[in-house]
Formats: sequence, structure tokens, C-alpha cells
Amino acid sequence: MCRSTQHSCSDMAASPVFVTSNISLTVSFFVLFFLSVPRPACSTAADDGGGFPATHTFRPGNHSRKLKMIKARLMMINKPAVKTIQSPDGDIIDCVLTHKQPAFDHPLLRGQKPLDDHPEIPKGQNGEEEFEEFQAWRTTGETCPEGTVPIRRTREEEMLRASSVRRFGRKGPIGSILRTDTTSNFHEHAVGYVNGDRYYGAKASMNVWAPHVANTQEFSLSQMWIISGSFGGDLNSIEAGWQSDAYRTTGCYNLLCSGFVQTNNRISIGAAISPTSSYGGRQYDISILIWKDPKRGDWWLQFGSRILVGYWPSMLFTHLKGGGSMIQFGGEVVNRMAAGLHTATQMGSGHFSGEGFGKASYFRNLQVVDWDNSLVPLSNLKVTADHPNCYDIRGGSNHAWGNYFFYGGPGRNSRCS
Repeated sequence: MCRSTQHSCSDMAASPVFVTSNISLTVSFFVLFFLSVPRPACSTAADDGGGFPATHTFRPGNHSRKLKMIKARLMMINKPAVKTIQSPDGDIIDCVLTHKQPAFDHPLLRGQKPLDDHPEIPKGQNGEEEFEEFQAWRTTGETCPEGTVPIRRTREEEMLRASSVRRFGRKGPIGSILRTDTTSNFHEHAVGYVNGDRYYGAKASMNVWAPHVANTQEFSLSQMWIISGSFGGDLNSIEAGWQSDAYRTTGCYNLLCSGFVQTNNRISIGAAISPTSSYGGRQYDISILIWKDPKRGDWWLQFGSRILVGYWPSMLFTHLKGGGSMIQFGGEVVNRMAAGLHTATQMGSGHFSGEGFGKASYFRNLQVVDWDNSLVPLSNLKVTADHPNCYDIRGGSNHAWGNYFFYGGPGRNSRCS
């Protein structure tokens, strides 16, 4: 599942300074789906009641109300457990009955149970060496019983740090996806992408790092996006990858928002990944496959080689019911421009793409799933970075890695301020 990679694709040179984190970071595996519905042109977004604007005068009653909202939200998120596992990193993993997981709080899924039949696996997969204990909680030797799924327990202090109780666990809107025609506010990207066809899934391997995150309202992630619809209106996307987040206040993520149905009792989505890659040392990568099951139309997530994690039911989507129109792979950083300066939050390893294997982040063996449910190499891969002096990307192709790219950067530096 988490492979130690020793073979080098190429060696290139550059030398940005690596910044050490001074915030407690969590690097975790995550999933997300996003639906956008057009708003009327003159509408305004109302405060959801769970957050307080900067100009709001603090009163004890406000804090008390927020605490009550948090407790009510935690009761909804944290489901009753048949077993609890204490992870060495401080996480608490609850083993929850599969039909009681948060997915089935969704109005369209209420009263249902996880599918019994397995999806049709895409043709053309190669077996890969697996390291089962890629998450910290698995090193305890404890497992969740059959018929349950492991869910990381959400804590009160995590929600207290969030800007809004009701939006806790929800990633920002369209800015979280690179629009190839413009730069998105706060969100900065270095990605490879393909478009112009109909895509029924994608697969890639990416190495995992623990990049520095400058403040609690920012994050750094590496992931795949499967996208369909209009950026200006009805947009659907499915996303999965790894994220470095100081306090897990950013980021519907993981199982916090109903919709993704987990079927695996060995992987806890949102729990910490361990180990991570080291600069000039061993590289650890994960392989992710997302595809549309031709039998039922649901979108499935596979980790490593043939380890099914769960699925997004097709009924949740509009455009993605017919497949994706764009696939993206790469890194994303939220830049809040504190004190008017570019963030020092790193992308990937925190080093530019030119440093190559062992020093820069990479995606390798990029593939898409075609109309025949077959994995095929990408054609016409494009790469782009919207702030190349802060985070950059360079692509290539060879026999061992197929289509690949290196990407990332330190954020604020002498050329990025």
C-alpha cells in the first residue's frame, strides 16, 4: 500500500532552502467529493451561525452557543463504536458498524447498506509490493472487526479551531480545482492534466511528504481530481490523496460529510500516514485508483494493488454520472497572504521540481480508465503551475515510470514574495 521507492527517474539540480515546521502537522490520506450548484447572480452568502466575523464583538453567550453547536455536531459525526483503538500518534479510531457510518446520513442514502457485490476491476493492472501498516494506528496490531469500518474520531478542540462549525470538514468551493483559464483566489497549484475526452477513472502513484504549513488556516495537499461540468456553474469532482494540515481545520472531507461509503476495515480515511519520505533518503509512495464501475455506475476507490476502500454512489452526481471531462494530478496549497506576503507553506517536499528523485515530490505511472474499463497511459499530458516562482512542475516519460512529473516548492523565497 505504501511502497518504499529506491529507483530514480532522473536527477536534476536546484537548491531552495528547506523550512522546518514549527506547527504540529498531520499527514493523512483523504477523500472528497464536491458538487457545485449555480447561485443567482445577486445572491449573498449568509453566515452559517457557526463562525464569527472578525468585526464581531466577543460575548460569553456567543462562546456558549458555539460549544452547544459543536457538541451537537460531534454527536452527528462520531458514531457509536463497537471497538475503540488508541493510535500511538494520539488519534482515536472507532470501529463503527458499516451501515451506521456517516455516509448513510445523506438524504439519498438514508436506510441503505453498503453494496455486497464487488465492482468490475479495470483491466491492465499490475501487482505492486504492499506495506500494509502505512497508517500509524495499524502499528498497534489492533484491527477493526469484520462488518465495521475504522473512523478517526473528531475532537472538540478541532472544531473550536475551525472558522465555522457547520462548514467543519468541508473544503472550499471551486477555487480548490485549478481552472486552466485563471488563477483561483487563495488556492495555488502545480498540476498535470488531460482533457478533451471522456474519462472513466484514473490511477497514479505519488510519494508522501510532511510539508511545512505556515498557519492554521492553510494546508498543503497532493491528490488526483476527476472533474466534470462547468467551472462557472454545475461542477462535480472526486478527489483523493494525502494532505498536510496543521490542525485539521481545513478541508466534504473523508467521512465527515455523508456520501462516501467505506467498505474496508483496515484503512482509516483521515488518519495519519507513516512513514513519510525523507530528503535525500527513502521515498514512500502510495498508489490510488478511482474509476466508474461499468456494472452499477458508482465511483470506486482502490488503494495499492486491488485493495478496495469504498465508493461514491452514482446517485450523488449529475455530470459525473456520465464520466469525467478532465483529470488532474498534482499539488495544491492555500495561501492566505498573511501580513501581505506570500505564504511559506510548502508544496510536496518543499523543494522545486528540478532537484529530481529523492528530493522533489513526484507523480508517476499516470493512467486513465477508458470506455472499455481498461487502464491506458495518458496521452497529451499538460503541466502547469500558476505561481512557478513559488511552486513549479516539470514532466517527462520513460519505460519505468511511464508518464510522470516532479513538482513542488518552498513557497515564499527570494523570487516569491
